[in-house]
Amino acid sequence: MKILSVKDPEFRKYGRVIEGIDFSNIIKEMGNTPCPDDVVYVPSVKELEACPEYKQIAESLYGGMPIQIGYCNGNNVLLNAVEYHRDSEINVAVTDCVMIWGSEADVTEDYTYDTSKMVAFHLPAGTAVECFATTLHYAPCNYQGNKFRVVVVLPKGTNTDLDFKADSTPEDKLLFARNKWLIGHPDAKIDGAFNGLIGKNLNVDE
Repeated sequence: MKILSVKDPEFRKYGRVIEGIDFSNIIKEMGNTPCPDDVVYVPSVKELEACPEYKQIAESLYGGMPIQIGYCNGNNVLLNAVEYHRDSEINVAVTDCVMIWGSEADVTEDYTYDTSKMVAFHLPAGTAVECFATTLHYAPCNYQGNKFRVVVVLPKGTNTDLDFKADSTPEDKLLFARNKWLIGHPDAKIDGAFNGLIGKNLNVDE
């Protein structure tokens, strides 16, 4: 699979590299988070949110909105699904990793999406990026066979369990968690997911 750099002009369609904020305290604290042989995602971690960068991120990147800082760590080479939110997501690569991103504009009216339209990008360790709200994304992937640790910043409450059932628009069938719309790949067998991904379940090792 071809993997581009975040410095490649094509990256600008999906996100931007963040400059001006020192994430070193959060990166250091991430050393205390587990990195299993599968994938673990925790939306909100009090130790990460206690770091001094929290205020800068909330004010500069989210305009003063309440935010949560969590992580996604582990071992993964497959796409498996795509998700999107109504807000941008900030990712800080603690280790090198690969992100496979696509455009929400390419999702069809029946909520299917061809995985061949996606693009893979290498995020070097220490790089912080904004994943635009209209960018399809999912869990990070390994880079050159190594596990990953990635900080995930989102508006407070995102990716937490639903305590309601939305049933007003066709898109509601994608609502998988709070502020999280998800389209799964049939091969991934994600319980409760709408399986609308067509084509190959992308693998960064191929």
